[in-house]
Amino acid sequence: MAKHSPYSIVLTYQEDRQMLTAYAVEPAAVAPLLAGKLEMPILLDEFEFKLDDEFARRLGVAMLNLIALGQPDIKQYMSVTPGPLPRAGNRDASTND
Repeated sequence: MAKHSPYSIVLTYQEDRQMLTAYAVEPAAVAPLLAGKLEMPILLDEFEFKLDDEFARRLGVAMLNLIALGQPDIKQYMSVTPGPLPRAGNRDASTND
């Protein structure tokens, strides 16, 4: 397996090409660009340090929503559930028995 140095991920939506592009960038190169920008901390302890399918889904939804703040045209393609999905075996709290 190839060893990679640490990198940050930059995700961008190119409206003219209707595509998302992810870039792997050295953290030191992107750090000056982040000063004073909108920040969305994602605390791993709030997810019990479980980077599972649900975490990945919610992270993706958050990224799309952030992109949509500045490029609302992407919303026409989005049909995502913002909150957590019910886990298998868990009953939906909204049902009454």
